[in-house]
Parts: sequence; C-alpha cells; structure tokens
Amino acid sequence: MRSRPFTYLFYIQYLGTGYHGWQKQTGVKTIQGTLEKAFRFILRHEDSIILGASRTDAGVSCNRGAFELFLKHEMPFDLLDAVNAILPSDIRLLEVQPAPSHFNIIQDVAYKEYHYNFAFGEKFHPFAAANLAYFVGYPDIGLMKLGAKLFQGKHNFQSYCSIDKVSDDYFREIIEADIIQHANAGLGLIPKQAYTFIVKGKGFLRYQIRKMITVLIELGLGNLSLEEIAQSLKKPELQNIPIHAPANGLVLEKVEFIKKVDSLGL
Repeated sequence: MRSRPFTYLFYIQYLGTGYHGWQKQTGVKTIQGTLEKAFRFILRHEDSIILGASRTDAGVSCNRGAFELFLKHEMPFDLLDAVNAILPSDIRLLEVQPAPSHFNIIQDVAYKEYHYNFAFGEKFHPFAAANLAYFVGYPDIGLMKLGAKLFQGKHNFQSYCSIDKVSDDYFREIIEADIIQHANAGLGLIPKQAYTFIVKGKGFLRYQIRKMITVLIELGLGNLSLEEIAQSLKKPELQNIPIHAPANGLVLEKVEFIKKVDSLGL
C-alpha cells in the first residue's frame, strides 16, 4: 500500500441480510463492492484501496466494524458525510480518522466481539428476523451457559469450521464466551425468550461461531452432553459439526485494536 501513502481508518455498521458478505465478488452485491462504488463516485477516480478488519459472511450484520482506505493524495473534504449521502440506507459510516503508516488493520486487532442473537418458544414477528434467529423447542439456557464456557481458551476448532476450509492452523483462542438475555428482550418485537451468545477472540474460522451456537442449542435441547462438546475440542478429527446456524442471528458487534489509533501519534 506504500504507493498510496494516505491512510484513513473508517468505522462502519451495516445490515447484512441483503448482501453476499463483505468481500467483493463478481456478480453479487457485497459490502466492500458497494463501498468501492460509492468512493469511486465521490472521489471521481478509482485509485483507492479498501481493506477490511473482518470479512463477514453472507447475511451477517455489523454494528461497529472497521476498514482502511488507502489514497495517493490527502482526503480533500469531509468524505464521511459525502459517502454516507449516497450509500444505501442499510450501510452507515460512523467515523473516520487518519491512520499512521505503522498501523495494520489486520495484525493490530486486539479482539473481535461477535453477538449471536436467538429466540425460542412462540415464533416472533417476522420484522424482528433481521438480527434474530429462531429455534424450535425450549433449550436449557443454564446448561448452554456452562457449555459456552468450554469454548474459552485456546482450542482446535477444526470441527467448527466450513468443511472446505483447509488450513495448517485450526487453533483459535476464545477470550470470552457467554450467553446473556437479549438487551431488548420483551421490548417491541423482541420476545421475552430472546438471548445473545457473546464471543470474543482475535480471529475465527469460517462458520465457527454459527457452529458453536448450533452445538450449544443441541446441548440445551438434550441432544448433546457437555462431555461431547469437550471431546469435540480435544479430538476434532473424529467429527465435523454438519450444520451451522442461520446467518441472520450473527452480528460483528465491534472490533477493538491493540492501541487506540488516536494514541498512535495522531
């Protein structure tokens, strides 16, 4: 990126249900592709590069993500407001600041926090489904909370990733894993039996979090045991979790960096 020495850090939020994920792809609508089109229109040139801190999958939303914009020349005006004015209503830029040359949006991530929102019991109003998944049955939330704690620490998550994911390193460290009542449970269209699975870590495998919540739901319904979950982390080669939960429940809640960009000499 040295040929484009002016770097800007943007924070972003978006509703992912209408997009085929973050990463630009031919023939489908993506968050990155939509951003690049908007920046091209406002800047009136294509000489810019966008690099995201996290590549969310199709249908996954984001509350406070981040990306870098690399330019050859200094940003000439309030790009935030100008781009927001032409972006679709399901994407919003939150703030922007210059980033120092030594800042790396991938390597300098302290952790990413994901929320998986779900509900059970009587099926809720369809308008709530943008960021809330529905599961049939009445799982034991207390048991699910115990299961979530098994994921904390550094484990081999080969059983919890896409079957086409081939990697030399399936180990990921989970800083926090917990299930809490949904912040808006019982309010508006959110049912009382709504919960949030909170997961924090520096990085995740594809479908990892959605397979983790699938396993926890099965645990809560009595179809799996705590011992089986623990075993899946010790001997992942023995099984692969075949189903991942729906994308609409998953939200990239926030990305935190090792140091605040403001403190890096700006």
